[in-house]
Amino acid sequence: MVDGLRWRALAYEGRAILKLGGPLLVANLALAGMPLADTLMAGRLGAQSLAGIAVGSSLYALALYLGLGVMTALSPLTAHAYGAGDREKIGRYARQIAWVAGFLALVLFLLLLPAREILLCLGTDATVISTATGYVHSLSFGLPAILMAHALRCTSEGVGRTRPVMVVTLAGLGMNVLLNWVFMFGHLGAPAMGAVGTGVATALSQWVMAGLYLSWFTCSRGYRSYGIAVMPDRPDGAVLKEILMLGLPMGGTLLAETGLFSAAGLMVGTLGAETVAAHQIALNYASFTFMAPVSFHSATTIQVGHALGGRDRRAGRAAGFAGISLCVALMASSAIILFLFCGDIARLYSADSKVQSIAAHLLLLAGLFQISDGLQVGAMGALRGFKDARLPLAITLGAYWVVGFPVAYYAGLVSQQGPAGVWLGLIAGLTTAAILLLYRYEKVSR
Repeated sequence: MVDGLRWRALAYEGRAILKLGGPLLVANLALAGMPLADTLMAGRLGAQSLAGIAVGSSLYALALYLGLGVMTALSPLTAHAYGAGDREKIGRYARQIAWVAGFLALVLFLLLLPAREILLCLGTDATVISTATGYVHSLSFGLPAILMAHALRCTSEGVGRTRPVMVVTLAGLGMNVLLNWVFMFGHLGAPAMGAVGTGVATALSQWVMAGLYLSWFTCSRGYRSYGIAVMPDRPDGAVLKEILMLGLPMGGTLLAETGLFSAAGLMVGTLGAETVAAHQIALNYASFTFMAPVSFHSATTIQVGHALGGRDRRAGRAAGFAGISLCVALMASSAIILFLFCGDIARLYSADSKVQSIAAHLLLLAGLFQISDGLQVGAMGALRGFKDARLPLAITLGAYWVVGFPVAYYAGLVSQQGPAGVWLGLIAGLTTAAILLLYRYEKVSR
């Protein structure tokens, strides 16, 4: 027995989370495969192209993940409604969030327009600014599609249907790789756009994914009863308020974490093209492995939400702890792989010996924060199942920006420890967040 929870209850909830999370794991690995494909294919163009994508991704991520975080509110809201058997509310949430997605896409697009001026102000290496700016601008045209696709994905997850998410995301990955080949290297009559072509490919792939979700929601009998893919409602102030009261703190939480990693990328961006390329390799691989706990984080939110929607708080608490345990176990396995094969992983990305050496060292540091990363994402998923978002936002802001960022800035730039010092700040921020979020879940779930 663990603090009043029987092992049998934990095992039952753990199996349910594994069943939900399996297709999400495939989907998230495919989703992570898009920037992975961009990075691997751009690496063949040289360190400067890879560095441009690294810097551009850091800036774009700040906008994208704020929007995705707000859309993610649909997952716990839908899960609670599904657990309570309220089908009409599920459809209403999905139709109303379309207004939020459209407004956010416009705002974020406008914020990214002066990308070149922002990078100049941040002191980014002049040799990569042009590529980074073109990459950001091309990605921006996919913002409406990726936000709506994510909202529909969260709706599907919330009703416990995760296989469609897997199928759509795999199709998106295949399209992204094909379009990279077309626009990066100028095949099938397209212009050879180099690294900027990866942004064009990703944006087009996002529109394809949004179209596939809408088609599935329209044609599948399993979704028709929710009334999702119909003409949108007029804005409903009460429903929009409910979405935003949960979505904005969730978006802020995701932005706090993503912002720290983006700030790290921008700090490293002042240290030269080879260092930036190595940082991108380590961050890209760490982000790829992070997709595994993120999948079970989402499944944990769903399982907890279903239990609470059905007014079974004890089952919800057990589901949260089962999900946290799964996330930690996955990241512990990932850390072992990094410690054993960091050099081999670096060589997969780049033929440049200097880039390989720096990247291998950063991958070792990435291994150090794997368990903390798994713990914090698992606890966050459990808390979202309880619709607890405001205090977790305060926790992550403190952990990442009061602890993590100052350590990264001082160690990396002031003490001149370079990229390794910046990564020490990431370790400090993630570890602080993990401890505090686990404590918060223990209190809330009681």
